[in-house]
Amino acid sequence: MAEHKIEIKIDENGKITAETFGIKGELCIEELQKILEGIADVESIKKTDEFYQQQEINKNNQIKTKKL
Repeated sequence: MAEHKIEIKIDENGKITAETFGIKGELCIEELQKILEGIADVESIKKTDEFYQQQEINKNNQIKTKKL
């Protein structure tokens, strides 16, 4: 199963940049919103190729990536 990772960087001016790895589709934005809720307002979102992919859970509860 692919590893899910969220990387958050804060620069010297306090600007927060967050990026997900291994989390596909709308789920990546939902997970980032959970983490950043109450901490920061989102100014912009740059969607990567992973955003346009879907995650499917098969019968063995393993996540499978399917390109749209």
